[in-house]
Amino acid sequence: MSSSRLQPSIVKREESLERFLQFDPATLYESAGQTGMVDPAIRPAWPGARVCGRTLTVACPPADNLMLHLAVASAPPGVVVVASVGSYLLAGAWGEILTAAAQARGVAGLAIDGAVRDIDAIRQAGFPVFSRGLAIGACTKERRGRIGVPIQFGGIQVNPGDMILGDTDGLVVVDRTRLDEVYETALKRRHRELDIISQLRQGRTTVELLGLAGTEE
Repeated sequence: MSSSRLQPSIVKREESLERFLQFDPATLYESAGQTGMVDPAIRPAWPGARVCGRTLTVACPPADNLMLHLAVASAPPGVVVVASVGSYLLAGAWGEILTAAAQARGVAGLAIDGAVRDIDAIRQAGFPVFSRGLAIGACTKERRGRIGVPIQFGGIQVNPGDMILGDTDGLVVVDRTRLDEVYETALKRRHRELDIISQLRQGRTTVELLGLAGTEE
């Protein structure tokens, strides 16, 4: 869906997050005071997956994905579905059908503390998915959960509207109330890192540049 068709408030929120695409998850984690790191066991489900967006939180019962279908059906463009399924790993709660539905709605990606399936089709569709595992087991579509509530996800609390960013290194969540603060800190950190790299290429050492203590007594 093109930006021209989005509501002005949604366009503004999406544009405000584009500035974070220059950073990696580790930089944002450090810039947020070493907070927001998602359990490293939740990984990209296919190589090269990268995601950034506001969180649409979903709490599902184990082995039932009804709430994922309901969340996608009502999702505004640009959000990342962040789902807790009780860390259940014997059923793929998301697959090719939900991916097609999500892309039609303009959903930016999925992060799930559980398993997914149909990953070859998802990769071919270019839809970013981060999951704890892969499983071919089927889900029911009967039990209710909750949408748009704080959830426990990968060892941290995620609130609706927080920002999530992920790549090959993993996932980080930034509190929605701290976005400007974390951005400014990340920008300064990145500039410092680039300066350090430049000086290392000129022959300086990390011991010098980082002020590290020597190993000699």
